[in-house]
Amino acid sequence: MLTTTKKIIFYVVVLALLAEQVWVFGPAVKSMLFPPHEDVAQAGARVALSMGCPACHGAAGGGGFDNPGSDNGVVPALSGGEIMMWADEPEHLREWILYGRRLDDESGSDRSGFTAGQGSARAVVMPAYEPFLANGELDQLIAWLGAISGLQFPDAPASAPDEEKQRTARVADGLELAHRLGCFSCHGPMGTGGVQNPGSLKGYVPGFFGEDYAELVVDNEELRQWISDGAVSRLLDNPFARRVLETQALKMPSYRDFLEDEEIDALVELVAWLASDSWREMPVP
Repeated sequence: MLTTTKKIIFYVVVLALLAEQVWVFGPAVKSMLFPPHEDVAQAGARVALSMGCPACHGAAGGGGFDNPGSDNGVVPALSGGEIMMWADEPEHLREWILYGRRLDDESGSDRSGFTAGQGSARAVVMPAYEPFLANGELDQLIAWLGAISGLQFPDAPASAPDEEKQRTARVADGLELAHRLGCFSCHGPMGTGGVQNPGSLKGYVPGFFGEDYAELVVDNEELRQWISDGAVSRLLDNPFARRVLETQALKMPSYRDFLEDEEIDALVELVAWLASDSWREMPVP
């Protein structure tokens, strides 16, 4: 028979061992129960980082340093519409990435060997990444460029019905507002997946796509509630979900007291448009 003291020690050891196993295997089990989802543009962002793109083009493609001899004197940004300055069609993006230049530009210098780039009019030249990209990574990079380009803007043809034109105008207003409010800083470019968020269910701020979005937003009324109140009653009524929402590091802001109803409506229209994925069909540039 174990004495009371030995029983206590025994149970303490057992609990400690169980806690250790939860600590070791908890993340793996959590990942199995709640698998993370990655957008192709997110994968492209990882490829861009692994290829060293931010070193020249700046964080998130926002613009680089001075580049003597170049047309505008700096390494160009990949965002803010600047892609149109050096690529006239989607195929040109692929040529720049693969070969370091457009194939119709005969003035470019060799991009291989120790003397790569020497003889160019620019001090810093675009590398040729064809030997370094794995299968599928070029398409991922193109998807990322599309998301950050600033060129995926809603547009209704002149022949469209007035109702469609009005909805398109609201989406455009919502896009401008989302940029001003920093929505894409957390949810990722064009809502393609956000930053890491300690304590959250899957470890990151979700984007506006796929299963993550479907689990959090069932209709436009819930979407409006997320924007207005920072949460939805369906999840707050669930003790587990409520606990996660309350303890995660980054929390969705509540904009009810800061935005007019029509501004919230514009954001609802925008997120619904982003979630529909129709913006991805627009060519870049």
